[in-house]
Amino acid sequence: SLKKPIQTSNYTYTNRKEVTTMPKQEPGEPYFRVDSPEANHILDQEGDDAVIIDVRRPDEWVTGHAKGAVHIPIDDLLDRMEEVPQDKKLLFICAAGVRSGLACEYVAASLGLPAESLYNVEDGTPAWIGHNLPTEYV
Repeated sequence: SLKKPIQTSNYTYTNRKEVTTMPKQEPGEPYFRVDSPEANHILDQEGDDAVIIDVRRPDEWVTGHAKGAVHIPIDDLLDRMEEVPQDKKLLFICAAGVRSGLACEYVAASLGLPAESLYNVEDGTPAWIGHNLPTEYV
């Protein structure tokens, strides 16, 4: 039987299993930071109102990516900005959170989207796969 969830710091535990963290925002960043389980939770909760965008290179993409992700490599993002939905929560993911953070910065500056719409999955795709979250391979 499920016990009452325990809230400690930024983590919520149910039956001693970590289920989610709270999005956090660093001063001056126009986006929120989340980890892979929280990103998956947002995608589950928001349904069609959220999308995950993988900004890794094509050779990284084929090694596995979040299920349903849109692939726009960071080097192509500025030229493909019209492909970025402006009416959804956008979760950007790369390998370790650096390029996805840059993607959040680009989108915030180019499209003027509020921080509440932009998320950097800062632990990256290897962590996503490591957490056994929904993954596709091409």
